[in-house]
Amino acid sequence: MSQAKRLRLDNRKKEQVPELRINQEIRVREVRLVGDNVPNSQGIFPIAAALRMAQDLELDLVEISPNAEPPVCKIIDYQKYLYLQRKKAKEMKANAAKVVIKEVRFGPNTDEHDYLFKLKHAQSFLQEGAKVKSYVFFKGRSIMRPEQGEKLLLRFAVDLEEYGKAEQLPKLEGKRMIMMIAPLAKKK
Repeated sequence: MSQAKRLRLDNRKKEQVPELRINQEIRVREVRLVGDNVPNSQGIFPIAAALRMAQDLELDLVEISPNAEPPVCKIIDYQKYLYLQRKKAKEMKANAAKVVIKEVRFGPNTDEHDYLFKLKHAQSFLQEGAKVKSYVFFKGRSIMRPEQGEKLLLRFAVDLEEYGKAEQLPKLEGKRMIMMIAPLAKKK
């Protein structure tokens, strides 16, 4: 692996957790100490005394809030703190809602049986919690009658009212008339 590529990877890792000043990097006269590892009482201490306390506990003095007056610091294990921050960020990313979009395609002259077949699939998609992107694809001269596609999509939305709600009215984009349907919020 080239050195430039390694540097880019290292920079990506640093972007995840904000850099905090620790130990000798903190350049102020006094700091406000907070947290569980402060032996006496929490309060304002000269930087030398705060560093000594951190050394006695074999931990790091970490500047948590540099903009406060005086800056707020904690006595903690910095590597463990970084590990927990990364772990928390990873969990939040994993728990983020992922929107699944399923597509249902119609022609402007879709038969009744095909329509009902696709309606049944859309109902199951909405029950699973996925959004449904329904569209009518116009081929050749069928684009001359966009009202047929609009009528079909509006009927589709009305038939799916108990499973989902139309996010927008049908709109024509090129040779497609598109409508999005979102699932209804599940009642607990």
